[in-house]
Amino acid sequence: MASGTVTALAAPDPSSVPALEVVGLTLDFRQDGRQIRVLDGVSFRVHPGRTLAIVGESGCGKSVTSLAIMGLLPATATIGGAIRLAGRELTAISAEERRKLRGGEMAMIFQEPMTSLNPAFTAGEQVAEALRLHQSLDHAAAFAEATRMLDRVRIPDAARRARQYPHQLSGGMRQRVMIAMALACKPKLLIADEPTTALDVTVQAQILSLLDDMKRETGTAVILVTHDLGIVADHADDVAVMYAGRIAEQAPAATLFAIPEHPYTAGLLGAAPGEGTPGERLASIDGTVPDLRNPPPGCRFEPRCPFTIARCATEAPPLAEVAPSHLSACWRAPLDSVLKEEAGEGTLPDPLLLSSVSRTTPAQSAGPSSR
Repeated sequence: MASGTVTALAAPDPSSVPALEVVGLTLDFRQDGRQIRVLDGVSFRVHPGRTLAIVGESGCGKSVTSLAIMGLLPATATIGGAIRLAGRELTAISAEERRKLRGGEMAMIFQEPMTSLNPAFTAGEQVAEALRLHQSLDHAAAFAEATRMLDRVRIPDAARRARQYPHQLSGGMRQRVMIAMALACKPKLLIADEPTTALDVTVQAQILSLLDDMKRETGTAVILVTHDLGIVADHADDVAVMYAGRIAEQAPAATLFAIPEHPYTAGLLGAAPGEGTPGERLASIDGTVPDLRNPPPGCRFEPRCPFTIARCATEAPPLAEVAPSHLSACWRAPLDSVLKEEAGEGTLPDPLLLSSVSRTTPAQSAGPSSR
């Protein structure tokens, strides 16, 4: 299983207003004269002061979901469903109103800060710009606050670094500048899309620890887009597992790691590096993600699933509650009885066992990847 320690946290008060609520989100892109549905009925909530991790293989829809929330989709996109920020419907407001929210009430940290920071302006100027736009501060006050934010995100000698340009900073410092920019205006929602992929392990741990600290201090809700289940185990409160444009499973992190209720989730856990024998070959998920130009008519994981039944090929399973706060889109969930039947075990086995029960027809192997 993935490395890391999962800590069970108290569930949020269901009566509280979510920082973000996504309901039935659909997204179509026009390509070669036809509409391609890349998101299909995506729904989830993120509460203040909590981190929701969105995980899945390349092409599952993680990053495009983030862009849809931020209003950064291309003109060729057609969006449906609801996106509510602290109860306010974002799909009903103008592009100009959405732009004003970005950097103020919601912010995003991208994977590669060097492509997101402007090389022509100093680090301090770029943080100060967000403060001038959203906090109505004058230049001097904004720059002073920007320097304070750089110090707050643990950039050493912040006053000097504030006057340096992005190319003069290390990768870890540039990512800290992005975090300072994102948090300067105390947003209700912060989206971090693979925020540490380009960083070494030590800096990665520092950045993720910083995000955790900032979340606790400000009460900001965080969406963490990642492929790394170790990061999820250590830093997420809740998890949404995406597959081919749909949510396959959603649960508190501790629950999902202990009792996965979708075969795809269990396959991901089985494919993750763990504490097994050194040199031992990792499990993998047979097959590949379906082509969204021609997706399977039923469950989209059906062609790769070791536990498929007849209806899986023709009927898409709804995302339904299988236990308190635990949702799964699987006709056979809960999986305990399935595992007893298929694996011949009397109790729920380790998720690795799911990956070992493979189909007799060989298929191209595919494990989790970065986006």
